[in-house]
Amino acid sequence: MKATTFCTFILILMCSPSFLYSQAESSYPYEPSVEHPFGLPNPEAPEQIKDFAPIIGECTCESVARGADQSWQPPVSMIWRFKYIMNGQAVQDESLKEDGTYSGSIRQYNADSAKWYVHYYATNGVPSTLPAWEGGKKEDGNIVLYRDSPSPTGAPGDYRITFFNISQEGFDWIGEWVDKAESIQYPLWKISCKKKEGS
Repeated sequence: MKATTFCTFILILMCSPSFLYSQAESSYPYEPSVEHPFGLPNPEAPEQIKDFAPIIGECTCESVARGADQSWQPPVSMIWRFKYIMNGQAVQDESLKEDGTYSGSIRQYNADSAKWYVHYYATNGVPSTLPAWEGGKKEDGNIVLYRDSPSPTGAPGDYRITFFNISQEGFDWIGEWVDKAESIQYPLWKISCKKKEGS
């Protein structure tokens, strides 16, 4: 009877969330955990995994985008979270907007091409193939990403995304249409973020 009770106790302990979480922490030490809720960069990943280090965490942000008539719409408050995933080998983000739209990205660095690849998804459209941006960190510290995107008139160009003013306190973000020479720049979406205390 005592042996049965002891075995039952051990089984319950092993199936408890805290036990399973501690097991996962020891097997995958760079995953988000109680001590590191946004994960850690894996030292075996390319050094560029730290490009997003100042952004990792949770921010309160203000998002402003153009409407169908191309005018700037009223600002929307949002939360934007960044964390390391895949045991510190990649970065994932999610945004929660007060207008009820939600989105996120998976960000992986490819050492062979020396580029970040960013796959974007959102609730306001579920394509069969996720759109992807590619690019990297520049000498000025900005992170710049591009996706081929002709203009409404068919002119060759890109949707360019830039993270700038990056610091431990927050960052700014802008999405723009640019021609291939980047001599024409037409902003479409702007986001300004401040880090939440403790992130």
